[in-house]
Amino acid sequence: MFGPFRATSPLSGGLLWKIPWRLSNPQKRRQRKRLRLVDNVVATVDAALKRQNMESGRNLIRWKEEMPTEQEMRPKDKYTMFDRKEKKYRKGIHKLPKWTRVSQRINPPGF
Repeated sequence: MFGPFRATSPLSGGLLWKIPWRLSNPQKRRQRKRLRLVDNVVATVDAALKRQNMESGRNLIRWKEEMPTEQEMRPKDKYTMFDRKEKKYRKGIHKLPKWTRVSQRINPPGF
């Protein structure tokens, strides 16, 4: 096919993506830190609005009602997300595109 040369992985299958199947300990630590930072921002905005005798916006109220804080989340929910195409319906959160910028805290009940 390619003459006297053997086909290598990039030649036979295109770009080779090397994403490990689980998060490393430093990645988990940074993920927990990101979750806590978002929780701190939400708490700070809520406290600032209360201090100025203003009511919280719809989005802030909805976030506080629906989204669990980092302390309330199970490790399974911190590091994995629901995916209906996966064998056990879970995949590592690092497989989600832009996973460091997207908040993925809620999964379907029972999964």
